[in-house]
Amino acid sequence: MNYENAVRYLLSLGRELAAPTQASAAKFDLQNITVLAERLGRPDRAYPTAHIAGTNGKGSTAAFLEAILRDAGFRTGLNTSPHLERINERIRVGGEEVSDAMFAETFARMQAVIEELLAEGKLRAHPTYFESVTALAFEIFAREHVDFGVVEVGLGGRLDATNIVTPVVSIITRIDFDHENFLGHSLREIAAEKAGILKPVVPAVIAAQQPEVREVLLARARELQCAVLETSEAFQVKVQRVEEGCVRATVEEMATGRTYELEPGLPGRFQLQNALNAVAATRLLQERGYRISDEDIVSGIAATEWPGRIERFGTRPDVYFDGAHNPGAAKELAAFLEENFRGRKVYMVFGAMRDKAVDEVTGALFPLAYEVLFTEARTPRAISATQLARMAGHHAERYTVYPEAERALEAALEKAKPEDAVFITGSLYLVGQLRQAWKQRRKVASG
Repeated sequence: MNYENAVRYLLSLGRELAAPTQASAAKFDLQNITVLAERLGRPDRAYPTAHIAGTNGKGSTAAFLEAILRDAGFRTGLNTSPHLERINERIRVGGEEVSDAMFAETFARMQAVIEELLAEGKLRAHPTYFESVTALAFEIFAREHVDFGVVEVGLGGRLDATNIVTPVVSIITRIDFDHENFLGHSLREIAAEKAGILKPVVPAVIAAQQPEVREVLLARARELQCAVLETSEAFQVKVQRVEEGCVRATVEEMATGRTYELEPGLPGRFQLQNALNAVAATRLLQERGYRISDEDIVSGIAATEWPGRIERFGTRPDVYFDGAHNPGAAKELAAFLEENFRGRKVYMVFGAMRDKAVDEVTGALFPLAYEVLFTEARTPRAISATQLARMAGHHAERYTVYPEAERALEAALEKAKPEDAVFITGSLYLVGQLRQAWKQRRKVASG
């Protein structure tokens, strides 16, 4: 099986969400992924892991922690979701996406195991897209002999396919509303699902949370006898400033008096919280004998890259890609716009999926845009540009509709003057599609 066939087969299983729909043949639990992992020899147990759940910031936190570990000399595995352009983005070894050849070869072997299990009646249905990619990541990490795996939850936590791992540290980032149809319609219900990643006596890092969320998380941690390090109590920000959209901070660890000069390379004040999640996890690892220096922490955070999150691609005009697809992420992007683009015209290319809180997201973002260009990503889950304009146009001072996303991007670039800015946002699918279009545009322009 070559790479193209492997990807085609995976896509035939159905893309996201991490949880199957009711129409799927697979039941929403951990049985399939566990059976598959057992037959593969439990590759998830071949290396220590950090397991990260949350609504916002879990991808950035994973990237920060992986960069710190890599800077310290560890051969790292990083498993994240979703991807923006290529499925290989989900599986990185030593900071590099897994090669097409490794992806295809490992998937072919794994698919043969799946067929055996189906024939034996050990699997009640073929593992889902997300289960398959998760097992693939674990298997590749084992075969590549990584020293440490950093694993991001896909959706929720308790029943997410990644939750077969037994980590050496768990991290729960900021929790807010998202995927309510799967996780629950209250913050307490959502928090209970996220708390499902906590394991008996495994220490946990918990980011600053709303009171009802914190109560649920701490109660579950007490039940499981998990030592908890809350970043809001563990660290005090002594000095904070913003340079070119990126935060620079002097942070003191309250228990020891240690100070860190943190300079995340990722734009947005909120990235300091994500960086502190990674610092807290690293401190727990240091206490357990992992050889990681404070210099590794500082340099790893400074070197971290994370695509699709306030990611700048162009200048004159500034062009940013940001997958602000839920209310929490939209508020973070709005704060970034207010702080860094006040008085400048912002042209916002916007698309959204049908399962998202469109009114809350657009209500936060559109008042900060000079013009909104409604569009749609090439996926069945996307809301049509026309329908989106009917739903959310009232939040915008002015708007236009461009059903073809690439044309919406070109229109925004045509409208924007050098001193203006263009933001592509609202959907990670849209961000991925237009990142590809932007790269192709630059390739053509360079000859």
